[in-house]
Amino acid sequence: MVRLLHLELLRDVTYRLETDDSIMFSDFRKVSSTMERLTRDNSAVCLIDHQVGLLLGVRDITINELKHNVVGLAKAAKILGMPIIASTTAKDVLWGPTFPELVAVLDTKKYPIIERMTMNAWDDPDFVKAVKATGRTHLLFAGVTLQVCAALPAYSALAAGYKSYVVIDASGVLSATNRQVGIARIQQAGVIPVDYFSIVCEVMATNADPSANEVYAALDQDFSTVIGQFSKAMTGKTK
Repeated sequence: MVRLLHLELLRDVTYRLETDDSIMFSDFRKVSSTMERLTRDNSAVCLIDHQVGLLLGVRDITINELKHNVVGLAKAAKILGMPIIASTTAKDVLWGPTFPELVAVLDTKKYPIIERMTMNAWDDPDFVKAVKATGRTHLLFAGVTLQVCAALPAYSALAAGYKSYVVIDASGVLSATNRQVGIARIQQAGVIPVDYFSIVCEVMATNADPSANEVYAALDQDFSTVIGQFSKAMTGKTK
């Protein structure tokens, strides 16, 4: 009986899509409106709670891989001139400081790491003030835990009128179930999931960018060395 109801519902939806142009085109307009491009002038990066104690709970990828991806994102964003707002929670009583490899990349004089006690970084007035001060409208969130540290402020930023993105591979989870549920909820909320490599490429926009080789080196993919060598060879060949 349930299967028959599902089939009837599917037939009804299919018929409406085939016969009602207003449904189809309105859906297309809705999708296209959510795909506004990110640029170095309209976007900022928010790195939440990448702390030494919290890293120990990451289970879906290795700690070294998570560090690699977060540092790569931060390096590339810095080269492209994107503001990076970092924050920690309960640093002195529970989870310790931001891991040193990331601190070494951050411009903490211009953008001091914001210490707070709240679960949701957006519930901290200093964090929100720092984000607003950037003047950027598109926010890339990455957190040591995907479904809490990254997703919660992304939801709040979306509700506050920002375009919110979560960098999935610069965030960790406690289990495979956490990742599945976390990504499903992120998408359901209207936040856009991305990966660190492709979103940086979108922001850079062109290989003619003078900083392209530096950005690729910062992203540190397996083929980055080959790209650099090939670029030097081609440049030398044209001189």
